[in-house]
Amino acid sequence: MVRVLSESEVASVLELEALLPALGEAFEKQYAGEVERPERPHYPIGTGLDPDAPTESTGTGLCMPAYLHGEPYVTTKLATVCPDNPDRGLPTVTAQLALVDAKTGQPRSYMAANRITSARTGCIGGLAARELAAEGSIELGVIGAGTQARWQTRAIAAAVGSRLEAIRVYSPSDSKVDCAADLEDELGVPATAVETPREAVSASSVVVTATTSTEPVFPGEALAEGTLVVAVGAYTPEMRELDATTIDRAATIVADVPEEAAETGDLREHDDRELVPLGGVLAGEFDRESSAEIVVVASVGSAVLDAATAAFVYDRARETELGTDVPL
Repeated sequence: MVRVLSESEVASVLELEALLPALGEAFEKQYAGEVERPERPHYPIGTGLDPDAPTESTGTGLCMPAYLHGEPYVTTKLATVCPDNPDRGLPTVTAQLALVDAKTGQPRSYMAANRITSARTGCIGGLAARELAAEGSIELGVIGAGTQARWQTRAIAAAVGSRLEAIRVYSPSDSKVDCAADLEDELGVPATAVETPREAVSASSVVVTATTSTEPVFPGEALAEGTLVVAVGAYTPEMRELDATTIDRAATIVADVPEEAAETGDLREHDDRELVPLGGVLAGEFDRESSAEIVVVASVGSAVLDAATAAFVYDRARETELGTDVPL
């Protein structure tokens, strides 16, 4: 029997406060080399469907397998990225996840993974803020007003608690107004939509960029001393959120997957810079040297986090008798 979990069932058991430590442990295992994380193939899909543009694809397909040593489950996430989906009333990214018994290879669960993807990515920012934000209160600047901007903010709030005192949201569209209002209602933290990227970052101690941009999204010279910058949008050589000034001003650059982050548009022109593994930070082997230094965290995401989150969701669903068991 395979337990099928819908998006709403996943949502009912996916609590950020409880998920954060589980993902912290997953990052430490990744740093210690105690994971299997094959390269994730990505390939164009939908080529040939449009008779007017037979050589153009409709999007990208991805396959992301992972296994954490000693854990009872193996996971594989299948995801698609279809840029035209918002015009269809559908999400740009759609994901499903298969969970298999690691001892017998038998299927155990098939679950919706959009929320899993959003939450595990958000927790990267949460863990980074918990470990690397300068001491004291936190004012958060958010560049972007979409799904991931919201999840980054939620996870940072879950990770730092009452230290989060203000949120400023910038997006070139009016979506920033709704985003700020929703976050204030949800988190109980004052949130303001601002008119320029400079306003979002200049007085912030933590800055998050969560966009699909191919150009820098804020001026690096506007950052205050001691700022932590968490960049989660750029995951290909063509995508870029940070300018050269931000990288040059950073005393330390941390990456969730250093070898992959080095190839993104944010960092590929800075191959002289050392990238500190986020897993090493969480293991206590690295830290900021002073409260005045700027620290950048570059994230591309890892299937290891999908595996840890899927196991977290599956175990909680079983405990609460959620889901539908079906024969396969």
